[in-house]
Amino acid sequence: MIIIENLTVGYKKHEHVIDSLNLKIEENTINGVVGLNGAGKTTLFNTLFGLKKAKHGSCLFRNQAITKNNIAFLPTENYFFSNITGSEYLSLFKNATFDTEKWNELFKLPLNQVIEGYSTGMRKKLALLGIIKQDKPVILLDEPFNGLDVEMSRILHLIILRLKEIGKTIILSSHIVETLTNLCDSIHYLENGKIKYSCSKDEFSQFEKDIFDLIEKDTTELIDNLLDYETNDE
Repeated sequence: MIIIENLTVGYKKHEHVIDSLNLKIEENTINGVVGLNGAGKTTLFNTLFGLKKAKHGSCLFRNQAITKNNIAFLPTENYFFSNITGSEYLSLFKNATFDTEKWNELFKLPLNQVIEGYSTGMRKKLALLGIIKQDKPVILLDEPFNGLDVEMSRILHLIILRLKEIGKTIILSSHIVETLTNLCDSIHYLENGKIKYSCSKDEFSQFEKDIFDLIEKDTTELIDNLLDYETNDE
């Protein structure tokens, strides 16, 4: 199990992006983290992976502090060293049982080409291959479907499900609620640096309705006023 207790993270002394956050995640499950922009999703992921230091609290995996030995992280924006090929990038991750050629039958990447020539989608696919090759028990995916076409999005969906079947614990974020409800076992709603609530599959329909109702409540009147203004202006 992953246990996050009283996690507090901030970029300024008295401002907390993550504020006394508590969350428990069962192993061998797919978990979505969703929230509006600025809710703290990326900060939470960076802290779990060790890129950001917490002010307070703990993140445990199997009753031990979680480390990079336990976890692989796909950030929203992928970084690669300059002047290296896709094959050279994948060689940075040691896994004797990983068959790059077989996996690339799915990903269809020009691995012998320098990464600077890759499109956004190709870079995302290369980063995903690196995540899979690391073979860590916990996988963090921050907006993993961004930049992927329809075919690769579906392939990634199937890969994530298979990773769960072989014992991985996956935590992912997405701005597309339907992506999470179609894939996850649990979804955790992040608001103002805290997990406001969590829901399981049988609660997803109500969760989706609540999220959309909240957004529509705050914006429908403004949109109507703007469109009425445009109409009257003509």
